[in-house]
Amino acid sequence: MSTFEDLGSMLLVRGADELDHAGGTLYVHLHRVAKRLRSLGASETLVIAGLAHAAYGTDGFPTHLFDWQTERPVLDAVIGPEAELLVYRYGSCDRDSSWRDLAEHHTVTDRFTGTSEELNGEELREFVDLTIVNELDVLDHAPKLAPKLRPFLQEQIPRWQSLASPAVLADAHQALELNPATEGVS
Repeated sequence: MSTFEDLGSMLLVRGADELDHAGGTLYVHLHRVAKRLRSLGASETLVIAGLAHAAYGTDGFPTHLFDWQTERPVLDAVIGPEAELLVYRYGSCDRDSSWRDLAEHHTVTDRFTGTSEELNGEELREFVDLTIVNELDVLDHAPKLAPKLRPFLQEQIPRWQSLASPAVLADAHQALELNPATEGVS
């Protein structure tokens, strides 16, 4: 079996197919995010992280499949340390204190521990790409959230344009009907 298949099996064992999420179940959402990342040319590490991104829950989806305090080694053993660290960063991110000014400060605040970490260029790009792709999937599959989520993303994506990969940024511009030539960054 591949890492992707092993992780998919583990997510099923952990009940991801029984948790409601935008457009069906958490399991389906996780697969859509991974598939979209792959279609946008993401590294295999980022694709795997996309499949596991909600393993520890997130600031927007508190239900977790793994306990961040005791089970990080379990996930690490299946997906590797680089993907696990990205999953942890994504799940532990305090969105209110991290997202808005991420392009200026490159700092993510951990909602579990209260600590902050400054990310380097590649770490930042992967974090932002995963964040954008996840939010676009939620937007595509949760029409009730669209009236609030779409304007938020239309404001936030331009702030992250220097951080995201070109393919993810182009996908976001298309999905959100943003014009890259005329948008302003506030």
